[in-house]
Amino acid sequence: MNRWWQEKAVYQIYPRSFQDSNNDGIGDIPGIISRLDEIKALGVGIIWLSPVYKSPNADNGYDISDYRDINPMFGTIADMEQLFSEAEKRDIKIIMDLVINHTSDEHEWFKRSRDKDSPYRDYYIWREPDQSGGEPNNWTSFFGGKTWTFDPKSGEYYLHLFNEKQPDLNYHNPNVIAEIKDIMRFWLDKGAAGFRCDVINVIFKSSLEDGVHRLAVCGREHFVTQEGTHTILQELRREVLDNYDCFTVGEAALVNLRDAKLLTDPARRELDMVFYFDHLNVDRRIEKFIPKKFKANKLLKVLTKWQQGLYWNAVYLENHDQPRIVSHWGDDGDKYRERSAKLFAAMLLTLKGTPFIYQGQEIGMTNFDFEGMAQINDIETIGVDKLLRSFKIPARLRWNWLKASSRDNARTPMQWNAHPGAGFTQGQSWLDINSNHIEINHAEQERREDSVLNFYKKMIALRGSSETLKYGDFAPVWANEQVMVYSRTITGAEQLAVILNISGKPAATQIENNLIGPIIVSNIGRGEYDGTLSAWEAVVLKIW
Repeated sequence: MNRWWQEKAVYQIYPRSFQDSNNDGIGDIPGIISRLDEIKALGVGIIWLSPVYKSPNADNGYDISDYRDINPMFGTIADMEQLFSEAEKRDIKIIMDLVINHTSDEHEWFKRSRDKDSPYRDYYIWREPDQSGGEPNNWTSFFGGKTWTFDPKSGEYYLHLFNEKQPDLNYHNPNVIAEIKDIMRFWLDKGAAGFRCDVINVIFKSSLEDGVHRLAVCGREHFVTQEGTHTILQELRREVLDNYDCFTVGEAALVNLRDAKLLTDPARRELDMVFYFDHLNVDRRIEKFIPKKFKANKLLKVLTKWQQGLYWNAVYLENHDQPRIVSHWGDDGDKYRERSAKLFAAMLLTLKGTPFIYQGQEIGMTNFDFEGMAQINDIETIGVDKLLRSFKIPARLRWNWLKASSRDNARTPMQWNAHPGAGFTQGQSWLDINSNHIEINHAEQERREDSVLNFYKKMIALRGSSETLKYGDFAPVWANEQVMVYSRTITGAEQLAVILNISGKPAATQIENNLIGPIIVSNIGRGEYDGTLSAWEAVVLKIW
């Protein structure tokens, strides 16, 4: 049976950068409410809201100090209830970010856990120093650096797979699981339609033994997608989620296809979808930081593995943790920026799965033109810079890598218009606004028929009306280093071919004549396909 979350497209909002309503330079919930009509006009039916909970913001809200309250910089619980209500009036559902691997060290649970005699002590993972007085094991953090911090008050170390202000919860404690169930029910009862589950596949640590020595994330074999994680997810599904009309999508760190299948197999009743990272790393070494040459045939191979390997995909090219796709794979110069942005819209909305569009992607926003580390706010980038310095990577090379890959590229404020403050704020924005908002902005593109924004609207509408694009089988057809071709087919009903030249050079395809037909989508407005492609050209053909 098809579900509503398979039919709709999702729009991710990073609240602090979306719309500021009180001119303090920080986006907020009333600002989101004021832009719901623009979101509705785009054609999406779901909003994924990055964290708005109370937080000291060591990691921009992914360090939560109170799961049942709203950060005052974003608004109030009443504002959140109004957002649910106003979205519902527009037939838009909202999923919340569920960050439950860790809390803030300012959460009341953690503050109480520092007392060895507290019932909250076992909410977190505390260990005595090793025999030499050092850290309990050799694990290393996702942010680069140590995973253990010594607490003088209690005389022990606590575990944090991320920043030291993000202590990991202890899922061997049933009281922790009970707390999480109550938090989920709280937001589902308020009106949430599900959850994006942050780094959900690392919540259960099967042991605290030393890990195999690695350049990054040492110890992963003891905490990535352990059997205990599956057991917990099944319990959350059975005792909470099955009582609501909702869905879950999990961010799955370091996930492989085998584990993703286990996490999303409908018969196992765990998650509905997962975010994986293989496709965005086809031109990267060691995760996303060190580049290598992009090849379209490599991308098609990776996409095919996941498209055919999973029951249902969460399809995305951008989010708050990734650079802008036009700057990553595309051409963010003046000549081909819009054309390449439209190509990625065509790709995203013709793959099988629920498409996720990140704020600003629909107008082709680009990476920010950072000039130095002093402009960087992101703790991950700062941590990786420290790690690269320890390996004696030269400063200029190190900066070139980080500038292209920093999470802050996606976190610069939304470009609503060409005015000072980009229509985002009349105050001093929390993170610099890209100077190209004068050329790239929502207001200008809304007025122009051939804009990236209007192309996204057309593609979202096409997917919404096409059973083939929503549910048809995916198959690779042909690829080389520049071009990839794949098909979407409902046997006996329809077949479509998607042809993408992911390069700035003209190209030709080598496909059989029986896979050529009338054009139903062209990002350059051409009427017929002759087997050749111009730079950054995308076409979708109706074969039968």
